[in-house]
Amino acid sequence: MSGSYDECAGADDTMDSFWEVGNYKRAVKRFDDGHRLCNDLMGCLQERAKIEKSYGDQLTAWSKRWRQLIEKGPQYGSVERAWLAVMTEAEKVSELHQDVKNNLVNEDVEKVKNWQKEAYHKQMIGGFKEAKEAEEGFKKAQKPWAKKLKEMEAAKKTYHMACKEEKLAAAREANGKTEASVTADQQKKLHEKVDKCKQDSQKAKEKYEKSLEELNKCTAQYMECMEQVFDQCQQHEVKRLTFLKEALLDIKRHLNLTENASYAATYRELERTILGANTQEDLKWFSNNHGPDMHMNWPAFEEYNPDQTSAPPKKKKPDGAPPTPSTDHVAPPGDRSSVSSYEKNQAYSTEWSDDEQPASYSGNENGGNGNSFEDDSSTGKGVGAGAGAGAVAGAGAVAGAGAGAGAGVGAVAVAVAVTVAAAGVRVRALYDYEGQEQDELTFKAGDELTKTEDEDEQGWCRGRLDTGREGLYPANYVEPI
Repeated sequence: MSGSYDECAGADDTMDSFWEVGNYKRAVKRFDDGHRLCNDLMGCLQERAKIEKSYGDQLTAWSKRWRQLIEKGPQYGSVERAWLAVMTEAEKVSELHQDVKNNLVNEDVEKVKNWQKEAYHKQMIGGFKEAKEAEEGFKKAQKPWAKKLKEMEAAKKTYHMACKEEKLAAAREANGKTEASVTADQQKKLHEKVDKCKQDSQKAKEKYEKSLEELNKCTAQYMECMEQVFDQCQQHEVKRLTFLKEALLDIKRHLNLTENASYAATYRELERTILGANTQEDLKWFSNNHGPDMHMNWPAFEEYNPDQTSAPPKKKKPDGAPPTPSTDHVAPPGDRSSVSSYEKNQAYSTEWSDDEQPASYSGNENGGNGNSFEDDSSTGKGVGAGAGAGAVAGAGAVAGAGAGAGAGVGAVAVAVAVTVAAAGVRVRALYDYEGQEQDELTFKAGDELTKTEDEDEQGWCRGRLDTGREGLYPANYVEPI
């Protein structure tokens, strides 16, 4: 709360009647309390707005982190899209909670502030104009009755004192009659004192009764004037309570997301995406891309061709050369059709598991022959090894032919050619590219790699990343360094 309320004072006020002199203070204090309650409501809404913003920010951060982990993880196909839909739900709900925060601050808080400014007018000397007017009204209504009350209280006090004196005089007279030492003159004086006290008491009683009668006569008018001022205070309080009720209904409308059409649509879309996950399609996709239904260039007999390099034949692309890249080439997140996240990211994130590192992704489980999830038979693997084998085979073939010195020269020539091919040419990526097949490379604009083979007739080059991974890439996506 904006300040501590005087609860003890409020309890004491309820013990005395509103009609007692000065007991209208609680009704006047209600103006100060109303202004303070407006401040408290604004503070309450601002705190809730901070909570809404914090929750929305946490949802966004959570969604971003897990979207990256899911896209880099092993899940694929329609189930992956369903999982990512949960992240989309979080992003949409985050936006809705940000809207709640904005509505609370920009609408509800401003509405309370403006009403408070219109309802309570501060004075230069402190306090509020409405409270001062109410207090002056109560004082004016109470003044005549308070004056009569004061006269009545004085008459009452005088009467009670006269009664007390009368009783004391009567007691002295009675004692004087029983004591022999009291003379007749003294007894006479005591008797006269009693008579005088009775007369004074009677006069005081008559005056007391008269002042009380006069007080009762003006009581009705006093009550009427006090009620008029109190009704004016009640009218102001009616406005405050009515406004507060309306403001709370607006706050409820902003907080209740179940009444928001976008909120309901978010979960309908989430449910539709999850129910759209097709197990058989996912299994079929995996079989086509990573299982028995994959295309395979089975080994066939090939005649020796001295002009052909020792590298395995390139994979032909069924769709022809890649389109000319654009500087706006950015793959939208989640829109990957049937391409697995494994094909997009061969370098797996170490954030995938908080408990253990995915050692199976490191490529050391198959005797150090690369990633265990990659196809060892792909044409993009082992160019260096194939070249080395070709060099040895070439040298042996020349030596076996018995060419003598010519054989030695031929071996040296082949070795030099292999060395040049292995070294390659350094190039720099002009655009982002994500490999769509296992024998394709993935890189970002600005990355550097080594071109190990020149462009073929379909516009593809073979190259090697600095990580050691080799594969195909579009020739028009890079430039020589």
